Amino acid sequence: MAKQERAIRTRRACLVAAAEIFNECGYEAATIAAIIDRAQLTRGALYFHFTSKEELARGVLAEAVTTEGLVPQSLKLQEWADIALLLAHRLPREPLLSASIRLSVDSKARGMFGTRWPDWIELVGKVLLEAKERGELLPHVDPADTARLFVGAWTGVQLVSEVMPEGRDLSREISRLLELILPNIAVPGVLARLDTSPFRAERLLGADRSTAVS
Repeated sequence: MAKQERAIRTRRACLVAAAEIFNECGYEAATIAAIIDRAQLTRGALYFHFTSKEELARGVLAEAVTTEGLVPQSLKLQEWADIALLLAHRLPREPLLSASIRLSVDSKARGMFGTRWPDWIELVGKVLLEAKERGELLPHVDPADTARLFVGAWTGVQLVSEVMPEGRDLSREISRLLELILPNIAVPGVLARLDTSPFRAERLLGADRSTAVS
C-alpha cells in the first residue's frame, strides 16, 4: 500500500511539474530536463510513469475536466453557475488546470493532442438540459448552443484576464459574465434565487473539505 501511495504521489509530482513548465515555456520549448528538475525526481522515476513529453501533455489534459467542490443543488442552473465559478477559483491556483488551457490554445499542441473543450461542453450541456427539463430555462434557450457558446466565452474571459495589465481577478470576471448571461436564459423566478458571487466557489470548497475531514 505504501508503495502504491508513493507511486501515485510521484506520478502527480511529474504532472504538476510538467504543467508548470508548459505554463511558463509553452509546449514546444518545454524540455524533459526542465520538468525533471522542477519535480526534483530522477529521470528513471519520471520515465517509469511517462515515457515522453507527449505522454506528459496527454496526462495534463486528462486532468482538465473536473467538478471538485461541486455540491448538488435544488436548482440545476445553480450547479451550472457553480461549475463555472469553481473552475475560475481553482484555475489560477492549480497548474494542471491552467496548463490544459495553455496546451489547448497552442496550435502545435492542439494539433497533436486535441483539447478538452468538447468534454466541457458536454458536461455543462447536460446540466443545462436538466435545467431545461425542470423548467428553469426560458423557452427559446437551446442547452447545446448555450453550452458551446458559454465554454467559448469562459475561455475567452480567462485568456483576456490573464494578460490584462491590471491583473483582473478571474472569479470576479466569471461572476460578471454569469450576471450578463443568466438574465437571458433563466426564468425570472429561478434567476432571483441564483448565487453568482465571486466568493461562492471558495465557500463551496471550504464546505466540501470540512465535510471530508469530519
